[in-house]
Amino acid sequence: MTRRIVLLLAGLAAVLLLILATPGRWPVLVWNATASAPLGLYRLRPLADGGLAPGAYLLVRPDAAQARLFADRGYLPLGMPLLKPVAAVAGQQVCGRAGWMLVDRRPLARALEADGRGRPLTAWRGCRRLFPGEVLLLNPDRTDALDGRYFGPTPLTAVLGQAIPFWVRRDP
Repeated sequence: MTRRIVLLLAGLAAVLLLILATPGRWPVLVWNATASAPLGLYRLRPLADGGLAPGAYLLVRPDAAQARLFADRGYLPLGMPLLKPVAAVAGQQVCGRAGWMLVDRRPLARALEADGRGRPLTAWRGCRRLFPGEVLLLNPDRTDALDGRYFGPTPLTAVLGQAIPFWVRRDP
């Protein structure tokens, strides 16, 4: 990715975050250009109480340590939110064992040992039920996704909103 594109994406992310921080500015449109979700435009809306289910897309802000790591490794510009599908919600059991992510004892995805440049990746390890206010974000269709395989459960306090497909490319 060229420096110009990285700067453009970082600028767009900053504008998005400013818009999201402004009260009364719903709905917001978000462009996804990553492989974690279908390419295209999403309408962002606040989370509805109790309406979150596996398969929903969420726009999340990585915590400071994650954001720094993602930027240092060139995965995302600093401050860029992530658009990820929900794989598990409160009450479901999530386990990271032997490089596999399991939800309710079903293997969903395998974590990679290294990224595309050969740098080691650390898979999340643990086994527990998700608490109210937590989700597991994971795209089992993408072996190279940067998701819950590596950072585990995500608190809903990190969620900027639910992303509803508005105009997306549907590739087979």
